[in-house]
Amino acid sequence: MGATETTNAINPADTTDATSIADAARTGPDVTGTTVDATGTVVDVEVRRVAVGGVELNVALAGRGPAVLLLHGFPHTWRLWTDVLAELAGRYRVIAPDLRGFGDSDRPADGYDAGTLAADAESLLAALGVTSAAVVGIDAGTPPAFLLAMRRPGLVRRVVLMESLLGSLPGAGDFLAGGPPWWFGFHGEAGLAERVLSGNEAPYVEWFLDRGTLGRGVRKDVRDAIVAAYARPGALRGALGPYRALPESDRQIRAAAAAARLTVPALTIGAHPVGRALEHQLRPHADRLTGHVLEDCGHIIPLDRPAALLELLLPFLAADR
Repeated sequence: MGATETTNAINPADTTDATSIADAARTGPDVTGTTVDATGTVVDVEVRRVAVGGVELNVALAGRGPAVLLLHGFPHTWRLWTDVLAELAGRYRVIAPDLRGFGDSDRPADGYDAGTLAADAESLLAALGVTSAAVVGIDAGTPPAFLLAMRRPGLVRRVVLMESLLGSLPGAGDFLAGGPPWWFGFHGEAGLAERVLSGNEAPYVEWFLDRGTLGRGVRKDVRDAIVAAYARPGALRGALGPYRALPESDRQIRAAAAAARLTVPALTIGAHPVGRALEHQLRPHADRLTGHVLEDCGHIIPLDRPAALLELLLPFLAADR
């Protein structure tokens, strides 16, 4: 873990300085280079390790302007955002970490509950000198994005929540009528998935990438980067941490919703399979909520239908500029 691994995420031959970050935030060698989206647009990216909450996060940085923090889910890394980076970085300072336990970030034994992940995100913004950010979360990145917006409305200017549930808050009954997805139980049993999947991580991750794009698949360079990240020793254990912390995350979400309202402007975006379940959960607790569902779109929205996502995301983010 370090410069050698982060080099794999971008083209190390390109040394363009993608963004300017305070020297105090630097805890390891930076790697600067480019990534290319589905349209062939080249994006300057800097990958950096930043110390937060006792761990080091691997963070991709691009662009200049108001900060936008992107929080991925499972089985993702910061590469989930590849096809929306160019449009966002042309307007904003994009901060896309690998969450604790994922990708090239540290994999501690604990700290995978939504509250700790939210604290990681807050500490990351502080380390980068950010005092105001829009926060975008998908899948396992949605609960920490929600909690960060609830805890720090002065820091989070807008929040976008996608394709996840907020614990056991009412409103998701139709989605859960047949029970939660089968892999929740499989992932939640400590040590089981690691033993069963050892040596077979690649086809397992690829199954989620195909299912999450309704069979359309993820293009080879992005797929290969994500699959390689999950094939490393200990990678699967770390990435399954949020599933094993679901009971604690649920308690945190319910406590936050009972104690206060979500006052910052919020946008929910659903697709297949979550649909409007997240919107229905959040609406009783939010002062300013807009909900959308993308038709013919799989769970991995930023890679399945990036243009449709940007049509919703860009006007929402620009509303307070």
